[in-house]
Order: sequence, then C-alpha cells, then structure tokens
Amino acid sequence: MKNFSDMVREERPDFKAVNGGFQTLNIVELISLIIGQGNDPKTAIRQSRQLVNICDGSLRSMTKRRTEELEVVQGIDTKKAMALQAALELAKRIEQETAEDCKEFGTADAVWRYFRPTIGNADHEEAHVLLMNNSFKLIKAVKLSSGGLTETAVDVRMLLKEAILNNATVITLVHNHPSGNNRPSREDDRITERLKKAAECMRIYMCDHVIVTDTKYYSYAEEGRL
Repeated sequence: MKNFSDMVREERPDFKAVNGGFQTLNIVELISLIIGQGNDPKTAIRQSRQLVNICDGSLRSMTKRRTEELEVVQGIDTKKAMALQAALELAKRIEQETAEDCKEFGTADAVWRYFRPTIGNADHEEAHVLLMNNSFKLIKAVKLSSGGLTETAVDVRMLLKEAILNNATVITLVHNHPSGNNRPSREDDRITERLKKAAECMRIYMCDHVIVTDTKYYSYAEEGRL
C-alpha cells in the first residue's frame, strides 16, 4: 500500500466515507477512522492493520480482546483501545435492538438472536430469564447471576419471585457457554428439571432453556426435553 501522503484524495478513508458512505470502507479503513482522530492518517492505517492481524482478521475476535491486549500494537494507548472497544460495543447494542424489535420470544432462535450480542462471546457464564405473557411478548429480561468460566448459580426461588412480581406467566431460562460448546451439562439438565417442576407448581409455563454461544444455540424445547 502506498504512503498516505502519496494517495490521491479519492483513496483516503475520510474522503471515501464522505462521498461513498462508510460501507465502501474495508475493516482497516474503518478502524483507522476510530483510532486516528488528530493523528497522522498513515500511522492510523498501519496501526489498524496490525490490530486486525493480531485478531486474525476477525471483528468477533476483537470484541473478546481486553484493552491491554490491543495495546500491544505500538502507538495504541488506553484511550485508543477504549475508543475501539466502545465502537464495537455500540455494534453489539445495535444488533440487540434489532433482535428486541421482534417483541415475541416464543422461539429459541429469537432468544438466541437477542442474547448473542451480549453473552455469546463472553468469557464467563451468565444466567438470565425472560419474563413473558401468554403471547410470548417480553415483559422483562432479568440477569440472575454472573459466574466463572464453567458454572453459574441459578436460584430457582428468586427467579420465580421475579416472575410473580412482574405478572409473568411464561419464562425462558437462558445462559451461555464461554467454551463455545452448546451441549448441556448434567448441571444444566438438573437446573432445567428443577425449574420446570417449580414453575408448574406456580402455574407458570416454562417455555424453554436456551444455551447461547457466539455461533449456535441449544434449545431444550426444540430437542423435546421440556
């Protein structure tokens, strides 16, 4: 790639964005605009390419990197790394807003699309519950716990208390597997069975238990296990 100073105006990322839209820029050019404000654009391009390389060309991989991992690139300080992470977080929230617009969560796919941006590639387990009405319309999503790499606690009593307080008649339990393996564990099976029995006693319908990863999900309902 030629030096930035040698580029014709039409090749510059800022010019391309203004005249052709941001969709005309590649990943390196987009990142250079995030981290390069007030700096030499040629340097920003070089730093952006190095950031992409250490993340194997994957934006999903980049979302998993901690600030200090991005700072290994010369010239990327905490401020630049945080600016990039903020932009990636905004992208996640846009995706979640889009999924939330469906309003109904009667299918595992809808549940997965809602949670994948936030917990699909998290490095720790989290448990959530969707509280819904009889039409599977969302009343409230409640975070139940945040655990370690391989396990998290689900308090069945507190979960059902939330459902009752919010007049929910349908619930779906959701948690993620940081390993990327969507197959349920014995503990997942045990919690599912306990929650279903407890919910039945309270006349609350357990719609599903969905295990979320970044690329796929496991649904107890779809597998005929509820």
